[in-house]
Amino acid sequence: MTIVTPELIEAGDDAVVVRTAARLRGSPALPGDKSISHRALLLALLAKGSSRLSGVSDGEDVRTTARVIAALGARVERVSVDDGRSTYVVTSAGLDALREPSGVLDCGNSGTTTRLLAGVLAASGSFAVLDGDASLRSRPMGRIAEPLRRMGASIDGRAGGTLLPLAIRGRPPLTAIRHAAPVPSAQVKSAVLLAGLRASGRTAVVEAVATRDHTERMLRARGVTVRETTDGEHGHIVEIDGGAAVSPLDDAVPADVSAAAFWLVAGAAHADAELTLRDVTVNPTRRAVIDLLRRMGADIEERRVTGADARGDRNEGEPIADLVVRSSALHAIDISPAEVAAAIDEIPILCLAAAVAAGTTTIRGAGELRHKESDRIAGIAAGLTALGARIRVAGDDIEIEGGPQLRGATLETHDDHRLAMTFAIAGLIAEGETVVRRPGSAAISYPGFFSQLEGVRR
Repeated sequence: MTIVTPELIEAGDDAVVVRTAARLRGSPALPGDKSISHRALLLALLAKGSSRLSGVSDGEDVRTTARVIAALGARVERVSVDDGRSTYVVTSAGLDALREPSGVLDCGNSGTTTRLLAGVLAASGSFAVLDGDASLRSRPMGRIAEPLRRMGASIDGRAGGTLLPLAIRGRPPLTAIRHAAPVPSAQVKSAVLLAGLRASGRTAVVEAVATRDHTERMLRARGVTVRETTDGEHGHIVEIDGGAAVSPLDDAVPADVSAAAFWLVAGAAHADAELTLRDVTVNPTRRAVIDLLRRMGADIEERRVTGADARGDRNEGEPIADLVVRSSALHAIDISPAEVAAAIDEIPILCLAAAVAAGTTTIRGAGELRHKESDRIAGIAAGLTALGARIRVAGDDIEIEGGPQLRGATLETHDDHRLAMTFAIAGLIAEGETVVRRPGSAAISYPGFFSQLEGVRR
């Protein structure tokens, strides 16, 4: 952990102390979008040729994906890094020429790497064993194994092939399927679509709620036809035809809206704040946290970025905006299961916003949070309670009664990056000192977070 100025934070081997900030100003540097970064690297592996990718997240999860694609035969050059964002040049022989790795592919803590890579391996005909850390080994993989087996891939592992390590052998051409996802998941959808690149016929994924669509946009940008329709009876349907080639592409990754969410809540919840967040993806399937905070009364100004450096609202691109957030009078809202699915990664920081908002916020259908890097429902409930918030959990529903002034406490992160950053933001607005234990997990998605936390204090 980097030791930063002790005015705001004191860092130890296993904890940081965050003190109340008098005011917040500035423009914290954001990492490249984590979801897009993973996909950019994996699609560069599938494309025959060279791809230059700038603005890529330098978080540990994305570095894991870079290491994995190198093990599968791509030449991966990390040519620069600045403010936690890297530029890579990836040269690959393409999907049909992946190299069988000589050892186990270590996916670290990254569920995105694991699940999307399973789809790639199913399509490629390669054999590989996927493994990860203790947290990843506990996360459910049956939801990807089941549809990929139906397509013809061989998948085995612990607990009937539902837990890591997983041994995967692709057997193209696969069989095209129509997969109705029981739980909306962009990772499962992406795995099935990537496998569908080498399936005979048309592969379809049916979702009750449309999940983030980065894979669809990025495949289109690389020459693959992806069809999307809305069916009143079934919901959102995404289709891809087998046999398509992925073309190499030079691409720029926008800033991560999930990382921006921490600063949006800090700025809205603090009594004297104005923060500017630049070049953030405002993709309609990712911007739920912005819209939910606005419903809570957050003063968030959105300035769309246009011109040569922005890809705008094209079907294959990502809409981008600068966001300016100012101190706001927040009030409670009800968050539905569909809204939870759209903002699943941002629910912990939204819980903090609810804890300082007037009234009682309800969050329904948040069970998916129990299967992340930690049980995030239990973790956020324990942390907010220690800070003096009133929070109740009933099954998969959360109820937070806002209003009381938060007070500093010692908080456990359970090595979960989103809890670590949520509790650090809480320290900026809570009275006294907040001790965040085991904060180093923030580097998984936002390696410069604690330096940026120091930089916004004025």
